[in-house]
Amino acid sequence: MDFLVNGTRPANEVNLLSPKLITKDNFSEAERLAEVPGLEQVTVPAAPAEQLTIAFSVPGMNFPFFVHMERQVRDEAAAIGNIEIVTLDGQDNTTKQVADLEAVIAKGYDGLIVSPRTADALAPVIQQVVDAGIPVVTIDRRVEGVNGLLGHVGADNVIGGEEQGKAIVAMFPDGAQIIELLGTPGASPAIDRSAGLHNIIDPAGNIEVVCQQTGEFNRDRGLTVTENCLGSNPEPDAIVAANDDMALGAIEAAKARGLDVPIIGFDALPEALKAIQEGTLYGSVEQFPGGQSREALRTMVNFITTGEQPANEVNLLSPKLITLDNFDEAERLGEVQ
Repeated sequence: MDFLVNGTRPANEVNLLSPKLITKDNFSEAERLAEVPGLEQVTVPAAPAEQLTIAFSVPGMNFPFFVHMERQVRDEAAAIGNIEIVTLDGQDNTTKQVADLEAVIAKGYDGLIVSPRTADALAPVIQQVVDAGIPVVTIDRRVEGVNGLLGHVGADNVIGGEEQGKAIVAMFPDGAQIIELLGTPGASPAIDRSAGLHNIIDPAGNIEVVCQQTGEFNRDRGLTVTENCLGSNPEPDAIVAANDDMALGAIEAAKARGLDVPIIGFDALPEALKAIQEGTLYGSVEQFPGGQSREALRTMVNFITTGEQPANEVNLLSPKLITLDNFDEAERLGEVQ
């Protein structure tokens, strides 16, 4: 532009910018940060002046999804600095998770990030945590009937279920018979994902769910209930599962019967992504757990250190179905072996 205006030539004919390696330590310097799903409203807080102890309670560390989410929370805590994360493993047992949250009150932790095993059974004890003056952010799974939550960060599971439904309708325009594997009864993702699926397949009018059973979000259970469903419906056109663990169990059950049908999961775990590569899984819904983890912790730390309330009490990331066509958009692509 200077040359056009006043004839001034550039000091150097060749002008090369210096590239920079982006890691967790300088993540905020990435040019296209705003394009990363789920990071549109994130602000990175400064390290607190005094160490904070934040409890991170999940339904069970036996679920690979929560193992990854916990690792992301710890990485974010290390990046911010001066934060201790105390992981509370609910062991897929509501009574155990209730006891864990009672301990949060007794020990006077600075904050609680919690994914409740079910939407209603954890409500009374979470209300007790809030009433004790401890800020609470729910993550991934919602809780019902609690007043005073700082916020909720999760994926829009209804949209995720709709993504599964759209794939089924697109694959089978002339109709299909499918098996649906539900998650833990009463868990908000299980409820919402099934609702989203049926938002799409029910109006289509030609997609029949010939067997619907709960696999409890568990691989072994997913294998067992798929075997049960195949016993009475040996030739379904597709299988839709509310998470990848159950989908992977369904793959085993189908393989044992020599059945080759599209199977769709939810979570985009590395093992599921590998199955997509190998052609045994059609697709899996990505819900960006890393983005959820970062947003939840940053919301908590911002509030504790500055009193800043989140811009939105409910912050839902938009999931997307990962298939071979958009495989490189999976959050955990780098972990695929």
